[in-house]
Order: sequence, then structure tokens, then C-alpha cells
Amino acid sequence: MRDPAAATKLRETQAPLKASYKDDPSAALITLRSSGSLDATGITCSLDGPNAAAIASAHRKVAGLHPKAGGEDFAISGELCSGDMLLEALVACAGVTLKAVATALDIPVVGGEVRAEGDLDFRGTLGVSRDAPVGFKSIRLLFDLKMERGREVDDDTIEKLGKLTERYCVVWQTINKKPDCAVRIDGRTEPEPGLERIVSWAQRS
Repeated sequence: MRDPAAATKLRETQAPLKASYKDDPSAALITLRSSGSLDATGITCSLDGPNAAAIASAHRKVAGLHPKAGGEDFAISGELCSGDMLLEALVACAGVTLKAVATALDIPVVGGEVRAEGDLDFRGTLGVSRDAPVGFKSIRLLFDLKMERGREVDDDTIEKLGKLTERYCVVWQTINKKPDCAVRIDGRTEPEPGLERIVSWAQRS
């Protein structure tokens, strides 16, 4: 059902943000962060970023607007920013991949932290500036590993661990090497009872 009040509220919420970003482009910049801990025994990575506690207690994940795009704080709305969720997926995938590689090669990783950072310019996603990109401008994946006491690990071993983790991390490779993508939107309307009309749009990139 069409909700004119919702559209008005969104415009009113985003208007001061857009004005702020036009006057001060730096106000639209933000770095989102996610982190995780490597398990000492299993091939797992536990997410423990800023939203981890709330996610764990939630019955389901609900995606919504980031506060810099007019959304409410997660603690109030219970809605996660999809950018945060993307970084969490990267942390989880990279952490599990590194642990799998370390296990296969008998590299004595007993724990550690995985962090992902991504820089966003909200002028792009809010249409304030055509020069600002929509999406992350840069992403950094960082590991701080704890090795088993008494076992030596040289630089060549760490380099091999890093290269194989990068090569076999599905989320990292998906981000780093753009796959073939397609978008399709089907809009279903019911002009009268028992009659359905579908309007479609599709694009491949």
C-alpha cells in the first residue's frame, strides 16, 4: 500500500543530511569496521564487532538505512546497515579461510583477530554528488595472529598463509574481482480482482 507519509518523512530526514554533505563533503565520509576472533581449536571465526551483541540476541537480521543516510541508530531501530553486514561477511569468510589454510599446512595459529575496514562517502548513495562513488571507496582486511608458543614461524610461511588466504577467500575474491552481475525488478499490480499485471526491468553489467 502506498504510504505518502513515509515518503515525506524520509525526505524530511534526509534533507538536512544532504545539505550538510553539500556544504561540508567531509561530513559524508565514514569508515565502517567489523572484527572477529579466530577460534583456538576449530576452523571458525566469531564475529565480535560493534553490532555483534545485538545481532546475537536478535531473532532475525533486518537491514535498514545507516544513520548517515537517514536511518536510526541500531540500538533504537534494530536495523543493520548492509555495509556493516558486508564487512562482517568478509571477516567471517577470511577468518575461516585463514584457519583452514593454517590447519592444512600445519601453521601454528592458535588465535587472533580479523578486522575489516571500509571507507564510504554518503554523498554518492544519497545523490548529493555525481563525483562521489556509490559504495566502498576502499576496503582493508587486517589480521593479528597469535602463534603457538615455542614454534617458530618465518616470514616466508606468513607470506604463504597470506597469499593462500587471499586466493581462496570467496568474499574477498568476489569483492576484488567483480563477477558478472544482473539486476531484475518485477513489479506486480492488480488492476482488478483476479487480474494481475507485471511490469519488469532488467540490466546486466
